[in-house]
Amino acid sequence: MPSPLAITQAEDTGVPIVVQSHLRWDFVWQRPQQILSRVSERQRVLFIEEPIYLDDVRTPSLTLTLPMPHVYRAVPMLPSALRDRYDESIAVVRQLVRAEMAPGRPLAGLFDRPIQWFYTPMPAPAMIGAFDERAIVYDCMDELSKFRFAPTALVDRERLLIASANVVFTGGYRLSQSKRKLHDNVHFFGCGVDVEHFAQARDRALPVPQTIAALGTRVMGYYGVIDERIDYELLAKLAPAYPDAALVMIGPVVKVDPRELPQAPNIHWLGQRQYDELPAHLKGFDVCLMPFALNEATEFINPTKTLEYMAAAKPVVSTAISDVLHHFADAAEVGMSHDEFIAAVGRALDQPDAERIARGLTMACNTTWDRVVASMMRIVREAMHAREARATRVAAAAELLATGTNGRRGARSPRLGLMTAGEGSGD
Repeated sequence: MPSPLAITQAEDTGVPIVVQSHLRWDFVWQRPQQILSRVSERQRVLFIEEPIYLDDVRTPSLTLTLPMPHVYRAVPMLPSALRDRYDESIAVVRQLVRAEMAPGRPLAGLFDRPIQWFYTPMPAPAMIGAFDERAIVYDCMDELSKFRFAPTALVDRERLLIASANVVFTGGYRLSQSKRKLHDNVHFFGCGVDVEHFAQARDRALPVPQTIAALGTRVMGYYGVIDERIDYELLAKLAPAYPDAALVMIGPVVKVDPRELPQAPNIHWLGQRQYDELPAHLKGFDVCLMPFALNEATEFINPTKTLEYMAAAKPVVSTAISDVLHHFADAAEVGMSHDEFIAAVGRALDQPDAERIARGLTMACNTTWDRVVASMMRIVREAMHAREARATRVAAAAELLATGTNGRRGARSPRLGLMTAGEGSGD
């Protein structure tokens, strides 16, 4: 862990950010990493992950690393006895983090008066107010309560977080419509794209990985998390529909038994690949798939990969995800049923629609993560200043009441401890 002196005064150009995340920094590179890696160019980021419970640990500890400049990753290591006691666990995490911010500790002085940024509502009761934060941001990237194995307490904790937040961002359009019922400062920011990164897939000099090149056939490809959001029945129908093409699925398998994944001679489950490897794999795809099931877990999603596929100038075929229909129907072909999806894949394999691909590429170039993050941070600064202005007004009003300088004589109320006009004034 670097010394605090490793951060020079010239680099200290913004209010630090403390993040509460349900995702791990080294998992699939997605919305939190895309946003925070850019924010860290001007502001320090403390990325607090959910605890890891270990059978051979008796004393709680916090592992601190620096995965990239100005991003401090904090991983709580807790005894397994706390595994089913979430609130106790988060109270311990709060103590561990605050201890590392004490004088003489690695985080001393680095995260004073931060913005606190939540990706999960679960730690909200313990963490709100823990760092004397200047503002609270909730970046709601998914409707987590709809996901498999979601904690039953999540809905109530989200309401608490939204009530406490100064600004709420959402990763999906439908999600923004839902959250606007609960907060008056909600902003929809769908996914952006690192165009330069994924444009590498259009580079003739970039080699296709051997795992794909060796297939020697056309490729129907997907990359991303493989979980309850994937339509496995659709995949089981798609593979035999095009036996002369390979169905390639790239990504970690989560909350799904790998033994239950559909199997066929032309289905290839390649496992997780690093973010830097994705353009090369994407280059090997002839058609890019978004084979999502239409269920509770996908009702509000805005898939990150849509624009990434488009930045590579590839044909895209999706199931009828609401946000895809709302934002990307001009560039991605949407199958309203299994049969329509399979037929659309066939058309993309045999005769890619050049006009759709061109529209997708333009859309990607106009929706970069840099633009998204710049707009989000402008709103955060406005919310922070508005909160501070309100606090100043409240403090001034309280001082006015306490000192009785409102132009009228008064006395301190024995009931409220405040000056009330006319009480004990002899009028």
